[in-house]
Amino acid sequence: MPRSSRASGDGRQHSLPHRAARLEDLFHDIRERRGRRRGLAVTVVPYTGYGSPSWVRVLCRVLLVKREPRNGRRRVRGWRSFFSIPVKSAAVTIEIGGVRHVVEADRGGVVDVRLDVALAPGWHRATMTAEDGDPVSAPVFVVDPAQRFGIVSDVDDTVMVTALPRPLLAGWNTFVLDEHARRPVPGMAVLYERLVRSHPGSPVVYLSTGAWNVAPALTRFLSRNLYPPGPLLLTDWGPTHDRWFRNGRQHKEESLRRLAQEFPEVRWLLVGDDGQHDEDIYGRFAAEHPDSVAAVAIRQLSAGEAVFAGGRSRSGPVAGGTAPWVYAPDGAGLSDQLEGAGILAPDTPRMPEA
Repeated sequence: MPRSSRASGDGRQHSLPHRAARLEDLFHDIRERRGRRRGLAVTVVPYTGYGSPSWVRVLCRVLLVKREPRNGRRRVRGWRSFFSIPVKSAAVTIEIGGVRHVVEADRGGVVDVRLDVALAPGWHRATMTAEDGDPVSAPVFVVDPAQRFGIVSDVDDTVMVTALPRPLLAGWNTFVLDEHARRPVPGMAVLYERLVRSHPGSPVVYLSTGAWNVAPALTRFLSRNLYPPGPLLLTDWGPTHDRWFRNGRQHKEESLRRLAQEFPEVRWLLVGDDGQHDEDIYGRFAAEHPDSVAAVAIRQLSAGEAVFAGGRSRSGPVAGGTAPWVYAPDGAGLSDQLEGAGILAPDTPRMPEA
């Protein structure tokens, strides 16, 4: 019989939410009441987690969605994920490593919790259940304490071609573009595959300013295009607890600092592009945490992509960082540069692109 414990979603005390957040909460409360009267089903959308042999970070979201009686499975895809109803403060039972935990979702239905476990390095499964919904499982990658290398990768214009004005990006990718029409950046999947072959057991973390709503579609995109599996670290959609709009830059900075604290022995290869703030964010992090950065790899946007992205940052390496910086327009070029920097073994076989 699994042991049990109880934990909250983040363990922090919150002040009174921002006015926009209170209005959003009221709107979602009304939608949730109506949805329950209509017979919508509570379901957990699982996300990939990560951790160490003594703890794991488990991620998921609780939503009210239409029942799909034909095969008993419920899926939340594309634009529907933005109109699905989050279940605020939902109690979620998580079982992993033979231990059962009961945690609470946040105001957006998101569960982001750190749990004590005893697991061997490698891939594991966490089972999650909310109310009387069907149990679902999520992969969780446990990093070996002996591991010294990892990859943190941006998503838009780094692994997936966007070529859209930033203000329109989320709307287009979510409401208009079919997920199968999204194109991978040439050579990046091959580069990542070579990196994990060169550094066996390396964690791969995809860090994006995108909303949790698009996580299932992004996960399918990465899998379909043969990117190594790994957790997605995304943000809330809409007003946050203390501001009108989410702060994507702050999200990336805080996520990097958290990874440095959680895995102090790991040196990360930071991969991004020169069309957002990646150079500045990575440079500041490298200057503040030099022992946590193995190298910084920046994908250079084409002229057309740079126009849509609002230009190139052109900030370059930040003074004070000791890690090497490499620049190239695609994965093949970055691969050559990383070989020269000693990050990628030159004899690592190149796998053909799908």
